[in-house]
Amino acid sequence: MWFKDTSEFMAEMGHNRDGVWFPRVTKILDVKSKPGLDAFFREMGNYESAEEVKNKSAEEGSLVHEVVQKVAVGTPVDIPESIRPAVETFQVFSEKRGIQLHPDYIERPVTSLKNKYTGTVDALAEIDGKFGVLDIKTSTGFFREYNLQTAAYVLALQEYESKQLLSLPREIETRWILRINQHRVCLKCRATLREKGGRSKVRSNRIPKNVCAEDAHDWGESEGDVELREFPYYYGDIKAFLAAKTLWEWEHSWWLRQVGYL
Repeated sequence: MWFKDTSEFMAEMGHNRDGVWFPRVTKILDVKSKPGLDAFFREMGNYESAEEVKNKSAEEGSLVHEVVQKVAVGTPVDIPESIRPAVETFQVFSEKRGIQLHPDYIERPVTSLKNKYTGTVDALAEIDGKFGVLDIKTSTGFFREYNLQTAAYVLALQEYESKQLLSLPREIETRWILRINQHRVCLKCRATLREKGGRSKVRSNRIPKNVCAEDAHDWGESEGDVELREFPYYYGDIKAFLAAKTLWEWEHSWWLRQVGYL
């Protein structure tokens, strides 16, 4: 990827933290292959349509993040009808699981001075007596790059400087990924319909003869789909993230030299 100047590179790839530029975790992880995203682009047929759906999906995902985070800490918020099933399902799930988000650590920038990268954590949370990173995803499943992203945040938050700067109440012990989604179910064949980014995707695990024809589904009302997974073992993920960072630095070494990073 080429950039017209260093300003464009820095704006696209990182953030300034207290006057010092650092690359972003999510941009670093662009160096890793993403089979699910590749399959999506193939299904869409052309790049322009895929980008439109991807960007709109990102906007919808950001809305879910914002509303769920406010709901979780008791901040009054109007819940848009378009995401109400997902949010209400999260409310029930959160109360049942005892998920506690710390209001001071929502969408909080974190920086690793030792390894020179930055990012923004969705939240720091306490669940089952443990304190750790909580990352919110609005996908249909869990993808391995999520583990690398959360491992990078854990590593940064375990540095002495980060703990002092953020005044962490206790040591980071673990990390969770909270997946929040919504879908509709066919009342006849139990296939699922996911509508996101202006795109409708039908999925079914049944054998073809038991699945409705495309125009014969009887879709029910939208319902939420929430799942929480803990990933307490992160040593291997940290090693993999730092390896990805080394590759990313090699890929962008010319620009990184221009901005004084290398």
